[in-house]
Amino acid sequence: METATTNCSVSLSKDGKTLVLKEDNDKNYSHAERLHMYIDAVLKTGNITAEDLAAISVSKGPGSYTGLRIGVSAAKGLCYALNKPLIAVPTLEALAQQVKAESGVIVAMLDARRMEVYSAVYDIDYNVVRETQAQILDESSFMAYLEQGLVYFVGSGVEKTKTIIQHANARFIDGKLPSANFMGEIANMKYKISDTEDVAYFEPYYLKDFVALKPKPKS
Repeated sequence: METATTNCSVSLSKDGKTLVLKEDNDKNYSHAERLHMYIDAVLKTGNITAEDLAAISVSKGPGSYTGLRIGVSAAKGLCYALNKPLIAVPTLEALAQQVKAESGVIVAMLDARRMEVYSAVYDIDYNVVRETQAQILDESSFMAYLEQGLVYFVGSGVEKTKTIIQHANARFIDGKLPSANFMGEIANMKYKISDTEDVAYFEPYYLKDFVALKPKPKS
């Protein structure tokens, strides 16, 4: 399950390969309205029941506070009810896997407030080069990587990044959001080594504390 951004995404996978995928990025509907319907639809299309699942995987963040809460709550509820292991997949790691590159590094990034992004840097084999950070973008952002070779930027933070970073080695991949379609391989590897979460205590990786803003007064 992937609910870290506006994309509501559910997949069924086996041995790391996606068998069934249902997702959409319709901002007119909340994850709470769609997620459980998508889970049911994926199971029916895959011709299995929830009891047949070996494990349940969820995108752990960073991302939308509300989206992550909905996804993790649903995953934990299923794990409790079915007595299945819970596998947490880093959102940016799965996002990076949408890029196939022969050289350079991949910067997976999610849009945050104003000129801020949540980003992590991976090599072409998706190993972590730089851990996830919240950062304010400026002309010098990622310059150390850009001076060394190609840098592929992917995710919802790309749109504002390409207005700031002007470098010959920058490659901007538009229109990509985290998707459950790219979680299966990571989840399968974690399952094989029993890298699972404590269902009772697992919480999403928000990266920053949630801040509730006061609504603007109506004129």
